[in-house]
This record gives sequence, C-alpha cells and structure tokens, in this order.
Amino acid sequence: MSFDIVCFDCDSTLSEIEGIDELANRAGCGAAMAALTNAAMNGEVPLESVYGQRLDLICPDKAAINWVAGLYIERIVLGVQETFQQLQAQGKQVHIISGGLKQAILPLAKLLNIDEQHVHAVDVLFDEQGAYAGFNQQSPLARNGGKAEVCLQLNPHKVKLAMVGDGNTDMEAKKAGAFCIGFGGVVARKIVQEQADVFIHEPDLQAVLAYLV
Repeated sequence: MSFDIVCFDCDSTLSEIEGIDELANRAGCGAAMAALTNAAMNGEVPLESVYGQRLDLICPDKAAINWVAGLYIERIVLGVQETFQQLQAQGKQVHIISGGLKQAILPLAKLLNIDEQHVHAVDVLFDEQGAYAGFNQQSPLARNGGKAEVCLQLNPHKVKLAMVGDGNTDMEAKKAGAFCIGFGGVVARKIVQEQADVFIHEPDLQAVLAYLV
C-alpha cells in the first residue's frame, strides 16, 4: 500500500520525549504532569480538559521552549531521519501533526527538511519579555478530534493519507479516512494497539516504511 500524504505525531514518535512532561520536570511539577499526559494519551480523559491545565502549571517561557526544542533533537527516535529522507525522495507529502508546542518542534522539523507550513502544532504565546502568555486556544490540536480535522484540511482531493503516532489522539485520524499506524517503539499503549490498522513494536521508525511506500 502506498500513500500520497504521510503524517507523523512528534512526541514519543519522532522523539523519545513527551515535551510537556519534560517542561514539567524542569519546572518541578513532573509527577502531576505525567499523570495528566498519560490520561489524555490513553483516552481516559478528553485532551481539552487537561491541555490548558498542563500549561498553566508550567508557564513555559522562551528559554524553556528553546531548551525542550534541543531535547527533541537530542532524543530523536532511531531511524527518523532515514524514514523522512526515503519518503521525501519518493515524492510523498510529509507533515508533522502534534498537540505539542509548535515553537519547540520547529527545530526538529528543520533537521528533517520539513517546511514550517507542514508543521501543525499549538502556538505558544509570549509577552515582550519572553514570559509565557498563553497558547492558541483556537487550535484544533488542543482538543480531541483535532488531528482528524487537520487531516481533512490537508487532503481536499481525498488521496491516500496515513497517520503514524503513539497516542489515542493519533488514532482519531481514522475519522478523516486516514490509515493509522500505531508506533510503539517508545511507548506501547493498549488502546492504540486495539485501534490501529497496523501496530509497530520495533524501536526503529523505519519499520513503518513497509506500510507506506
């Protein structure tokens, strides 16, 4: 099976980290944050019920965002660069669709030769001093079903589209007609194994290529 558009989650898919949890650890509220993140990714609570709550706990300023951006790259998942290079060489339209913070993900996207227009994530807002000033509350990616909305926007001509990710929110892309590949190389979630069209257990992301090209 070959796909024209291939979309990837970021946290625990392209990088081994959950960026919001790392920011929480840095801010000294890691345990509470990890519990909220896992509840959302496991489908136990709606994403929108915890999204703003998590950021209000952390209040990430520009320095924190720059720090976690470096961590995304430092902890890149095995085989990510090779996977993206092969997809791009075959002319696939590759996107990153994440409920993470866009400014933190952009440097990793640049490393992977992904244009900013192909990075769909939640904008974090800062004041003139670089302090946290909120986030784009209108972003569909800050709520459940948002990845399906983005997939629909990316695919007006109804070509073949695949979504690769580790979380419950990634599997929601099925509502947009996406072929959903669950990636368990960092964390294997039971709900994703149950819902994915295909589930990958290998730690190397290149394992997804067998289903994409």
